[in-house]
Amino acid sequence: MWPLAVPPPPLLLLLLCSGLAGQTLFQSPEEGWQLYTSAQAPDGKCICTAVIPAQSTCSRDGRSRELRQLMEKVQNVSQSMEVLELRTYRDLQYVRSMETLMRSLDARLRAADGSLSAKSFQELKDRMTELLPLSSVLEQYKADTRTIVRLREEVRNLSGSLATIQEEMGAYGYEDLQQRVMALEARLHACAQKLGCGKLTGVSNPITIRAMGSRFGSWMTDTMAPSADSRVWYMDGYYKGRRVLEFRTLGDFIKGQNFIQHLLPQPWAGTGHVVYNGSLFYNKYQSNVVVKYHFRSRSVLVQRSLPGAGYNNTFPYSWGGFSDMDFMVDESGLWAVYTTNQNAGNIVVSRLDPHTLEVVRSWDTGYPKRSAGEAFMICGVLYVTNSHLAGAKVYFAYFTNTSSYEYTDVPFHNQYSHISMLDYNPRERALYTWNNGHQVLYNVTLFHVISSAGDP
Repeated sequence: MWPLAVPPPPLLLLLLCSGLAGQTLFQSPEEGWQLYTSAQAPDGKCICTAVIPAQSTCSRDGRSRELRQLMEKVQNVSQSMEVLELRTYRDLQYVRSMETLMRSLDARLRAADGSLSAKSFQELKDRMTELLPLSSVLEQYKADTRTIVRLREEVRNLSGSLATIQEEMGAYGYEDLQQRVMALEARLHACAQKLGCGKLTGVSNPITIRAMGSRFGSWMTDTMAPSADSRVWYMDGYYKGRRVLEFRTLGDFIKGQNFIQHLLPQPWAGTGHVVYNGSLFYNKYQSNVVVKYHFRSRSVLVQRSLPGAGYNNTFPYSWGGFSDMDFMVDESGLWAVYTTNQNAGNIVVSRLDPHTLEVVRSWDTGYPKRSAGEAFMICGVLYVTNSHLAGAKVYFAYFTNTSSYEYTDVPFHNQYSHISMLDYNPRERALYTWNNGHQVLYNVTLFHVISSAGDP
């Protein structure tokens, strides 16, 4: 076992982020940081490589370079194993579904007793055609077997290398090594904090997690939960619903197992709900009331009217569905997106106090809400899509820090042609989407420009 977590080498800092593989986002290492994205993990995240200028305080002696390279190989092996596991599970389900068909064919061939009518022969031929895709699945199994053999050899080699490095590192005193690691971790943490926010420059291809429920609904994780907490909440339908399913993990959600049910005391409207710090925030049906429901105590902690907010399909998104009020969470807290008669149906963004639900501050974006497909917040910026149907793109951005806006042109692949929920999760740097009965994730690419001498 490796006794201590050792930080990265001098000029490389690996961070979990989302983006497009191999794309350079900033190209001046002498003036600032240079960011790349690299391999994508099975859960939709990728590894982001930040190349730090030589004068940066994030430094480390050369002894950890080899260790970092080995750790990267271990991570790649781990990711490959996860991909194999997911693919094997999928293929196994397909093979099982074919078993029944194969048994039926075998029984019919035995019963034929050497004589087949033309009709029976054609039926058997059609059934055999259905089995043709099975050959490609079996070929994939063979390829996966070869991959597993290769990975097993890599793990064996890595284990030997790590053991050698551990012996070398043992030459240092434990306390001295611990202090060095703690000091470097503090410096690296300070540098990593500078990468907290950025401007949206790309949205990945969709990653379908599951197909479940009706055409409209919402699903989410808690943006404030620790990384070990991967619970998923699921709410089917867009009005008068009260049933919320809480799955223990994302894997359980995919399989449809290990969940508990919450029955809300008041029904919801729309699909713009959000889970934040253990509570569900949603719009009470046929009202402009915001409800904060606490899952652990199974009780409403607070509810409050949002002044002037339209409801009951007065100012929905373009797809309708009682989507008058949309709640969001980003790196800076809880937000409400809605509109009022006073601002002529344009989108209003309000920062909410998550404890009292009082409006802290509001902005009139000037963008007509009925022309918006959906919207989401990243780093205090409201991003709006121009449609909920196929061909949509992120078309408009409103910056609350400067009270300004700009028109954008970020492609957004709408695979199932009808989006009724779209939310950003800052913990995972991903967009959660309900798309025509499919629960879908998108990675996002954020553009960072960081001065090595100071703040972004």
